[in-house]
Amino acid sequence: MKREVRMEEISDGKLYGPEDMVRAGCGGCEGCSACCRGMGSSVVLDPLDIYRLNILGKVGMDELFSGYLDLHVEDGLILPHLKMEGEGEACGFLDENGRCRVHPFRPGLCRLFPLGRFYEDGGFRYFLQVNECRKTSRSKVKVKRFIDTPELERNERFVADWHYFLLGVQDFLKGEEGRERARDVNTALLKLFFFAPYEGERDFYEQFYERLEAGRRLIGK
Repeated sequence: MKREVRMEEISDGKLYGPEDMVRAGCGGCEGCSACCRGMGSSVVLDPLDIYRLNILGKVGMDELFSGYLDLHVEDGLILPHLKMEGEGEACGFLDENGRCRVHPFRPGLCRLFPLGRFYEDGGFRYFLQVNECRKTSRSKVKVKRFIDTPELERNERFVADWHYFLLGVQDFLKGEEGRERARDVNTALLKLFFFAPYEGERDFYEQFYERLEAGRRLIGK
């Protein structure tokens, strides 16, 4: 999704690849859970996040969407995000000690923080958000190690394809046909990518690209 900000205001002015070293190491976030609180609707989930939480983390779909997620509308597009509620507006996956109960299966934006993604030319590079993390003595770590994501090359391709697909959907919804079909399109995309369970015995990326083709046909792409 697009963020209308100036990179020099939020980053160290550098762009990073998976093999680069970046000062993002937080020592396991020991004693801190600030980035899991008060985040509003900013922790938006993608289809892989649903797969991880449901298939790998064993969180039932009904439980996931009734207890931990909300739906958010931005530029006409409806997407799920982590729900922040209760005292301190905390993520529901935090335990009583402020630790993540689904850490091995946490969403992609949680894995990324305090890094962000700068999209260009059909792909993206990473940048360091310098004002977001409260840890002041961060260590240098290789980007791909910090993100801790299996099959990173496939994952990066998925992330980019999902991002640019969503931009295409947003453009479609701004047109005359899209405005007339907005509710039906959003309902269909939510069901296609988020509500319809993924098969645990099948490769996630294969399932995603099958659904992506169906999504592109839905908006005539």
